[in-house]
Amino acid sequence: MKKNQYQVIVIGAGHAGNEAAAASSNLGVKTLLITMDMNKIGQMSCNPAMGGIAKGQIVREIDALGGYSGIVSDISAIQFRMLNVSKGPAMWSPRCQSDRMQFAEEWRWQLEQLKNLDFWQDSVKEILFEDGKVVGVLTSIGVKFYAPKVIVTSGTFLNGVIHIGEKQLAGGRMGEKRSEGITEQLVSIGFNAGRMKTGTPPRVDGRSLNYGLMTEQKGDENPSKFSYTETSSVQNQLSCWITYTNDTVHQILAEGFEKSPMFTGRITGSGPRYCPSIEDKITRFADKNQHQLFVEPEGRRTIEIYVNGFSTSLPEEVQVKAMKEIPGFENAKIFRPGYAIEYDYFPPNQLLHTLESKDVPGLYFAGQINGTTGYEEAACQGIMAGINAALAVKEEDPFILTRDQAYIGVLIDDLITKSTDEPYRMFTSRAEYRTLLRQDNADERLTPLSHAIGLAKDDRMERLNQKRAETEQMITWLKETSVMPEEMNPYLTQNGSSEINQKTNVHALLTRPQTTLEGIIQNTSALQEKVNTLTMAKESLEQAEIQVKYAGYIEKEKALADKLTRLDHVKIPVDFEYQQMQSLSMEARQKLSAVRPETIGQASRISGVNPSDIAVLLVKFGR
Repeated sequence: MKKNQYQVIVIGAGHAGNEAAAASSNLGVKTLLITMDMNKIGQMSCNPAMGGIAKGQIVREIDALGGYSGIVSDISAIQFRMLNVSKGPAMWSPRCQSDRMQFAEEWRWQLEQLKNLDFWQDSVKEILFEDGKVVGVLTSIGVKFYAPKVIVTSGTFLNGVIHIGEKQLAGGRMGEKRSEGITEQLVSIGFNAGRMKTGTPPRVDGRSLNYGLMTEQKGDENPSKFSYTETSSVQNQLSCWITYTNDTVHQILAEGFEKSPMFTGRITGSGPRYCPSIEDKITRFADKNQHQLFVEPEGRRTIEIYVNGFSTSLPEEVQVKAMKEIPGFENAKIFRPGYAIEYDYFPPNQLLHTLESKDVPGLYFAGQINGTTGYEEAACQGIMAGINAALAVKEEDPFILTRDQAYIGVLIDDLITKSTDEPYRMFTSRAEYRTLLRQDNADERLTPLSHAIGLAKDDRMERLNQKRAETEQMITWLKETSVMPEEMNPYLTQNGSSEINQKTNVHALLTRPQTTLEGIIQNTSALQEKVNTLTMAKESLEQAEIQVKYAGYIEKEKALADKLTRLDHVKIPVDFEYQQMQSLSMEARQKLSAVRPETIGQASRISGVNPSDIAVLLVKFGR
């Protein structure tokens, strides 16, 4: 045994690194987490919030697998909202406003409870290789740590450059040094690398704002939570606020474009299309005379405010001048200006679905280094990389989620198959099976899979089994219970549904789009008495209603998923020579050679590979 010997080393303690380290250590593997600053573990670099459209589904999936993002979010929440509740349950997306300082503090505390996890504060400047395989890392102070698996989760720190107007600062985050050496080393051995850009808004003194000119945005009256464990729902919620930019604001910002690094060419990396800077907004949407801003508190014990929607890299004096024209910000005091940051990433088509390098065994990438943007996208890659690195150490089969099993599966498959040249963000529209991938059933989909590999603990399966039993009990009761016309018709008429003229089954009434389980129960005294005798959890009742009301849609999508995912079971050797197959189109040969898909299903999702090419591959592999 070499000195400083581990089984898995994780570089970086952001959202991806934390989940990777937690998963690896919880699977019984000796793990080392290396971070440049122990006081910045789990730092929220940008907005103080978790979840949102599609992102909330990812947080629930991470939790269902046995990760910690949901638990940490629940403990540090200051507001919780379920988005899109006016739409069908496939679109419901949980989101919480977080206490930034408590979030990071809780992440560190959770990690420090893991017996197989050690920590080291330092910067990694080199990855160590022997015979083409990973064997460890070398830190900036010359210390070597050894492990057969290394997970790189460097976020925005690889050769990071911060831009504020014409000023450029080397750094991975404001006030923090960048990481150097890894990009140059990996490029020298054949990896492709690129540059991407993201940004963050100014932070302001909440005492200097006039909230009377803004619209209050409260949390849900009965807030839910992320974790399937016994965390508590948020109490004493803090409000957020909404205000808008205007033509005067836009004019002031436009006057500063000549000093903007985005418009002068100093920033060469691609920025996030779906989270644009305020400069992007007023340029791309010139017909709009206002843009919505969300004024978000950073925590319970701070006056700092995050101005969501005002991401910018303009000179600080332009930022201040423009901001004071925003309603409610007339006397705003700026704590720190917004800035853009440019950093290195590695196109993810160089990875397997395990997030391990195709060419260098033992090297895994997770998070923004793979071209994604967002805490949730990073965290889910982290847990998958941590799981697969640990399973590889234990010589067990890899753990891969498919597109019909999880948003996580959609995200990783998109990255590996399609790669990305701009920051990738998850949306519900990216998932073709979103009726199956709801936030309410993430535990049903993923906890049994995680439990089978030893990550999700027995208590999680016990809670899931109880939920399943309660849901089935409720569905059975709905089928066996009927209501009379005189007690139900007023409710039906009020909600625009046709009346009944005879005793009718509750199950049948619930399938109507105008009815809800809560509404039916509240309008029937006998049903109220029955429910009061049950000890069911709220989520079990919700699950029963969804399964009854959307049964047809769910079954139809399951059948479609089963049909389309059969091709994912037909394996292709990763080193297969496509150029030798003259029956494939030239474009298909080029695209397949570049991506090197692991299955015919993955090959079918590559742009430029046609059905006729897939037919050729099926013949080649005996199907």
